Amino acid sequence: MGLLIVSGLSGAGKSLAVHALEDIGYFCIDNLPPALLGKFIEFSRQSQEPVEKLAVVMDIRSGDYSGIGQALAQLKEQNIAYKCLFLDAQSEVLERRYKETRRRHPISIRCHVPVEEAIRREREVLAPFASQADYVIDTSVLSTAQLRDRVVSLFTADQNKGMALNIISFGFKYGLPKDSDLVFDVRCLPNPFYIPELKHKTGLDVEVYDYVMQFEESKQLADDLKRLLKTSMPLYIREGKSQLTISVGCTGGKHRSVTFALLLADYLRGIGYQPELLHRDIQRGV
Repeated sequence: MGLLIVSGLSGAGKSLAVHALEDIGYFCIDNLPPALLGKFIEFSRQSQEPVEKLAVVMDIRSGDYSGIGQALAQLKEQNIAYKCLFLDAQSEVLERRYKETRRRHPISIRCHVPVEEAIRREREVLAPFASQADYVIDTSVLSTAQLRDRVVSLFTADQNKGMALNIISFGFKYGLPKDSDLVFDVRCLPNPFYIPELKHKTGLDVEVYDYVMQFEESKQLADDLKRLLKTSMPLYIREGKSQLTISVGCTGGKHRSVTFALLLADYLRGIGYQPELLHRDIQRGV
């Protein structure tokens, strides 16, 4: 049985992640009390129709904060293999989501504190879990569709390389992707934004791609990044890394970063990897 433990901050998108997991064949249990995890797994194993892929959501709604860690420790003692997915978001984004939906935070309900304090307490409680998670997704700037695509790509990835690989183009003016492992800054290259006929195009347009890559410094940087990835990718896999997120940033996330994200994705596919590509900020300002 493939067991996935899902947790994260309230309002970060766990429900959407669960829906995506169900779409790819996971049997999902939401808000399972940690004390019942071991019993539920044993029941699933003894069933006449064993569950092949099980996702269990455990978070602060149960009120048993320490129980999550204890339940995971028990799985390790019983040699039950599992992976952990953690959904995160910036605190100000979570506050805005609660205000927009007019829902109350679970800790606000239980402890009668403002949502800002509730988020702070929740982040503190879940910090150990977040630091040990195999997969972390920062949903601060992801749309519903983008979050679904990230979840699907993580858990339907080609497993013969042993690692889910994501490449994200982004704009520094909108913030760094929180779940980045490697960040490449291409703001040092000539900017198509200042070319009138290219300003409103993106790196997906051949005119922009060709403009960025016509310069010798662009070609040299591309070669250097390819060599770095060719050397480092096998090392990450050897160390057992489950997820690698490569973020490529320029100022606005529409021209240079998109060009280089495309270039690196094509290169990695050419040497046998299966990266998922996300252009986070390409539609901003449209």
